[in-house]
Amino acid sequence: MKQELKYLPMLVLTALIWGAAFVAQSVGNEYVGPFTFNSVRSLLGGAVLLPLIPLLGRLSGNRREGDTPSDQKNLWVGGVLCGVILGLASSLQQWALQYAGVGKAGFITALYIVIVPVLGVFFHRRPGAKVWLAVAVALAGLYLLCWSGGSALGPGEWLLFGCSALFSIHILVIDHFSPLVDGVKLSCVQFFVAGVFCAVPSLLFEAPTLAGVLAAGWPIVYAGVFSCGVAYTLQVVAQKHVEPTLASLTLSLESVFSVLAGWLVLRQALTARELAGCCLVFCAIVLAQLPARKKA
Repeated sequence: MKQELKYLPMLVLTALIWGAAFVAQSVGNEYVGPFTFNSVRSLLGGAVLLPLIPLLGRLSGNRREGDTPSDQKNLWVGGVLCGVILGLASSLQQWALQYAGVGKAGFITALYIVIVPVLGVFFHRRPGAKVWLAVAVALAGLYLLCWSGGSALGPGEWLLFGCSALFSIHILVIDHFSPLVDGVKLSCVQFFVAGVFCAVPSLLFEAPTLAGVLAAGWPIVYAGVFSCGVAYTLQVVAQKHVEPTLASLTLSLESVFSVLAGWLVLRQALTARELAGCCLVFCAIVLAQLPARKKA
């Protein structure tokens, strides 16, 4: 328990970095398009992780050498699949931040934690009553968070729902490939693939300029270096010493920190109705992560 308490602040810091990244992404939209931002950010994140692969591999306890043809195939197939899905998901999120505040974006994105167990139905994994209760609570929270008396959802909400669904698929793909390959290498490959993937629509539709990228320099550096490189390193180190349920519950604070960061930095305040919705969504996130009671 003492060891967990020693490493728990690392996970809190990780959640804080990820939550504040929504602010960096929102500010970045003022200078470059969503695909341009994510392309440069992802390439920078991959470049930061690349020299850290040996160190992070040892810290995570991963001794896989990755020398066999099977290992190499799994690494590249998994990396490409994860990178494409990550590129799509992060681009939808970045696009949505042009219409929605960072607090709302943080909570709707975090719904992937509730969606993942539900998607298990398609893999013959029946979610228990706890998961369905979490879904019901999440839907109630979304009603308060997204519907403000209008007849339809706005474009930001729809984009965030798509983003959350894609992140859910991303988690399932990682769940399949992570036992087969070095997890740090997989993450590095997916960042580079996501960067290249996002570069294509960036060049086709956004006409990026060096001046625009430099103007968005600090948001891109934060999202690429800190959100990808630093936060990932802290997560790898801390989760080696913290029980998985406690780790996931701590990391779910990302959505709370996104609201606080949006309010403190961008002055994006939520209404009482939206705050109530955030509370319900957060309760659903926590409920979905609680371990099921084991039968005697």
